[in-house]
Amino acid sequence: MRGLVADACLDDEIEIESAGTGDWHVGYPPDERSVAAAAERGVELAGEARQVARGDFDGFDLLIAMDRQNRDDLLAMAQSEEDRAKVRLLRSYADGDLDVPDPYYGGDDGFADVVDIVERSCEALLDEVAPTLR
Repeated sequence: MRGLVADACLDDEIEIESAGTGDWHVGYPPDERSVAAAAERGVELAGEARQVARGDFDGFDLLIAMDRQNRDDLLAMAQSEEDRAKVRLLRSYADGDLDVPDPYYGGDDGFADVVDIVERSCEALLDEVAPTLR
């Protein structure tokens, strides 16, 4: 998403962060297989995991979940209808109410498939939000 936002010259308009609803990966870098699959498409994955905080509902216009379980966890954290309205599934922008599959326990092909899904969904998300910024 960062690359798409940069390509659209919207770096100053859109702030992007990544966070998980659980704490088990906090402080760790992205999975090497994810990094490799993204790099094959010229996308750099960097940073370290952090956990979603209550303040994220105040600091961001959207909280995008990769799957229904994380969406439900975010909805449980929400303290108002306004907060709940900020929570969306990533694939809802491109594919309907579907989860991004978790490739962790599968083969390397699963990571490439997830990069395809995420890229397509991020493009559709940007198509939806970009016109509201201009």
